[in-house]
Amino acid sequence: MCWMVALLAEDGLQYVYRVYAPRDALPGDLFWAAFHCHDESARPRACDLFDSAEIWAMETQRI
Repeated sequence: MCWMVALLAEDGLQYVYRVYAPRDALPGDLFWAAFHCHDESARPRACDLFDSAEIWAMETQRI
């Protein structure tokens, strides 16, 4: 399953990350996976407040 996680950053932009995880993944785990991905990049620091993130599921199709 594919999850999208949007994080706010200090530059005022919102960065969206794709996280592959099971359907029953915990929102906190999805948030931290995206946050650590962002944190390892050269982008401005992301907000580390869970409540500031948007998380939604995207259905994936197998070909």
